[in-house]
Amino acid sequence: MTANVTISERAAKRIGEILKSEGAGAMLRISVEGGGCSGFQYKFDVAREKADDDLTITRDSAVVLVDPTSVPFLAGSEVDFVDDLIGASFRVNNPQATASCGCGTSFSI
Repeated sequence: MTANVTISERAAKRIGEILKSEGAGAMLRISVEGGGCSGFQYKFDVAREKADDDLTITRDSAVVLVDPTSVPFLAGSEVDFVDDLIGASFRVNNPQATASCGCGTSFSI
């Protein structure tokens, strides 16, 4: 399975910090679920197990997993980490999204 999902340098640094505090073997799982104000929403979880069909993205000390159902929704996306006036969060820059909510956690395609 191939998909062009990338992790920015800022996101890799923050993911690495989070995973370090979670202990050995921790990985970040990103998935897409139905819901949110725009139709789909991104979900971020710490995972300890990797499925055989997961897409695995590694950058520096960050290990990110994406399940095969979510991969088509994230194809071409970059996961970034932003720290601005409304708070610090991961943001998915998804070129497939035709609309998104104001906070960037849900989208439609």
